[in-house]
Amino acid sequence: MIKLWGEKKLELTGKMMTTKEEMIRVQLESRGIGDEGVLEAMRKVDRALFVPEEIREHAYEDRPLPIGKGQTISQPYIVAYMAQELGLQAGDVVLEIGTGCGYNAAVLSRLVKHVYSIEVVEWLAELARENLAQTGIENITTKFADGFKGWEEKAPFDAIILTAAPPTIPEPLKQQLSMGGKLLAPVGTRKQQLKLLRRTGDNTFEERSLLPVSFVPMTGKAQHRI
Repeated sequence: MIKLWGEKKLELTGKMMTTKEEMIRVQLESRGIGDEGVLEAMRKVDRALFVPEEIREHAYEDRPLPIGKGQTISQPYIVAYMAQELGLQAGDVVLEIGTGCGYNAAVLSRLVKHVYSIEVVEWLAELARENLAQTGIENITTKFADGFKGWEEKAPFDAIILTAAPPTIPEPLKQQLSMGGKLLAPVGTRKQQLKLLRRTGDNTFEERSLLPVSFVPMTGKAQHRI
């Protein structure tokens, strides 16, 4: 089983990954991340820009890191793993549900034509805008909203990625996939599975369970659809 970090209190101790290249080599390449596009995206996007200044010395460690008010930036490995599983192409348009601090959207933006990202927590939506402004990345559009209904006016999407776990995958998101498009989401409450869906018809989808994970719950309307 692949080791992933849960959303628990983080103790910033132990060996620090001192360089981005060490993060790439030790955390990603040695654990099966072989997509050269994903690896290059992880090199181009500096995780240090997305963590609070006081913990930037920990930016390349193999763990999520706290960014304030109980929220975290994802473990580098899981960001790379999810991007690799989507098999993204340069012309793709992607919808992200859960902008967080903006790091995952920034990585995805180096792989695709455009990323649309929705964040339900207002201060996080603002933090992401501030962080992304530092990078100079221009192919990301964010908004503060509940992601349950997706972003209908920008659909269809070649890929949809969720960075928080709904009890079940919201139907509006599935319907906003293009034909052949993929949706990747952690799904569940106490026990979560990372699931990959591919649209095969108007109302048909292929589904695969990839691995057990631990993400924060998707809030908003998703919690009323258990």
